[in-house]
Amino acid sequence: MAGESFLYQFNALAGGFFLLCTFGMVATRQVQGCLRFFVLQSLFLAASAFVLGLRPLSWHLLAVAAINVVNKPILIPWLLRRTIPEEVHTRREITQVLNIPASLLIALGIAVGAYFLTLPWVSLAGTSYAGVNIPIGLAALLLGAFTLTVRREAVPQLLGLMAMENGAFFTSIAIAPELHLFVELVVAFDVLIAVFVIGVLTTAIHEHIGTTEVGSLAVLREESSR
Repeated sequence: MAGESFLYQFNALAGGFFLLCTFGMVATRQVQGCLRFFVLQSLFLAASAFVLGLRPLSWHLLAVAAINVVNKPILIPWLLRRTIPEEVHTRREITQVLNIPASLLIALGIAVGAYFLTLPWVSLAGTSYAGVNIPIGLAALLLGAFTLTVRREAVPQLLGLMAMENGAFFTSIAIAPELHLFVELVVAFDVLIAVFVIGVLTTAIHEHIGTTEVGSLAVLREESSR
């Protein structure tokens, strides 16, 4: 029982830091800072999957934890640095719709709303870890969607999308732990391909129009052929 209590508390600690990293992605206006918070969020997701995979022993969740450690904190940042111009990484400010204080207030409301929304789901899940993973995972998913909405540039929007995926996995590993190895493998390859494509497109757009703001693409027009 002591070991079970320790694992539960460790998972709760990982969940708390996971949610804090999601708030950090909302609060930061630097691409590098947003990427660092995403890497930390992914590490805490891996930590939670590792803890949930110990009791009862689940090789699926242990493999999911290993894949997350390799894929998101290592491969994705490497791909972004290889495919995106250095100027995009070192830029101080990310263009977004709302300022940081307003974004954080809305994010806090989203997190509180997610907690109350998931109360019936926690009682139906039947596992002790569900009380941590379900509300925090849903809050992270919604906060990732909020980040995707308020940011105007391609790379922060991509990180918001991947934060949504992290939130969905953080929730589901407490509900259906044996279904995740195949799904995680598929998602891992899909995410790597998406990061590579977005990185290449971002580079091409930046070279042609000097910005990575998605909204700026609306003013582009195909040049008339001569």
